[in-house]
Amino acid sequence: MIQLIPFRLTTLLTQNLLEREQENSSLQHKLSLAEADVEKYEDQIKNLKNASEEGETHKTTGENLARKVQLLEEELDKAEKDLKDTTEKLRLVDVKAEDFERRLQSVQQERDQWEQKYEEVSEKLRQSKKELDELVGQMESLVSFTQIASDQSSKIRY
Repeated sequence: MIQLIPFRLTTLLTQNLLEREQENSSLQHKLSLAEADVEKYEDQIKNLKNASEEGETHKTTGENLARKVQLLEEELDKAEKDLKDTTEKLRLVDVKAEDFERRLQSVQQERDQWEQKYEEVSEKLRQSKKELDELVGQMESLVSFTQIASDQSSKIRY
């Protein structure tokens, strides 16, 4: 039972760690896509600003693209914040895992000590039982001897 707890705990921590790593990978991928989109839209804005001199229509399009870039930058900021938060959570999970591993080692050492004490006490019990059996045998012999001696002394008197 004691061995199942650390195994389950390790399994849960490993699963949690894998989930965090997958989340990190996903956020990093989203971040790179967002950065690529930002670069793409920034280039479009530059081209549209140059073309804005040609008409009011191009100006409106540029403003729309600028808003999209702003939204993407906000999304990028959020993705970076999420990545930072996830990285911190992963670090905390690592710290907890290390702590649980230390606790597990301590519990295992304590268990080993108790098992050793149990073996020592069991051996002492076996030795005590053996000594008791020998003592009982000696006492039975003594009682038999005493009865024989008593019987013989009774016969001698009569």
